[in-house]
Amino acid sequence: MNFFVKLFTKLKNYFKDAWSELKKVTWPSRKELISSTLTVLVVVVVFAVFLGVIDLILTALIGLYIK
Repeated sequence: MNFFVKLFTKLKNYFKDAWSELKKVTWPSRKELISSTLTVLVVVVVFAVFLGVIDLILTALIGLYIK
């Protein structure tokens, strides 16, 4: 029984501390959030295209080597 009391107390303290830390967070504005999201999406698309081109080139080179 004592184990459960200690466990509950630790969980209570954990959530209390987590909540106080969340109060300290400076959340981004809507404009900042949209800007960051668009930046991430653009970088992902550019990187995907880059990797796709590299894949096509390497596939073609391997195809030439095998023939």
